[in-house]
Amino acid sequence: MLRYTLTHQPTLSALASLGHGSKVLVADGNYPFATAMRPGAALVHLNFRPGLLDVDEVLTTLLDAVPVEAATVMEAPADTVVAAHEGYRRILGPDVPLGALDRFAFYDAVRAPETGLVIATGDQRSHANLLLEIGFQRTPER
Repeated sequence: MLRYTLTHQPTLSALASLGHGSKVLVADGNYPFATAMRPGAALVHLNFRPGLLDVDEVLTTLLDAVPVEAATVMEAPADTVVAAHEGYRRILGPDVPLGALDRFAFYDAVRAPETGLVIATGDQRSHANLLLEIGFQRTPER
């Protein structure tokens, strides 16, 4: 019996193949999946329809299943506030650094060999993409 809320088999399988330092992209519905991801990365479609699921819902579920040590967002144009980014800061908490990259640097980061899983969401917010770096699981001392 699982002790966390994530039950989606393709996502669980992909996460099981990753480890410390691996990266997971949780992408909004505007992300160019065919051209801006590592060719060998697993692509999981959770974009059943526009607005379902959003990045926040997927992030909350992932945090219950895997440790995250850092996160990166895609910067918006100057003078643009991205409400999604404030939500990510709140959900991730103060111990997870949240960096930002411009659009093309973000695409390059997602194409890097460390990216093992890309999750397509139906999130309709602009610049709602979130690249997570998996941390390590501390083992209890005996």
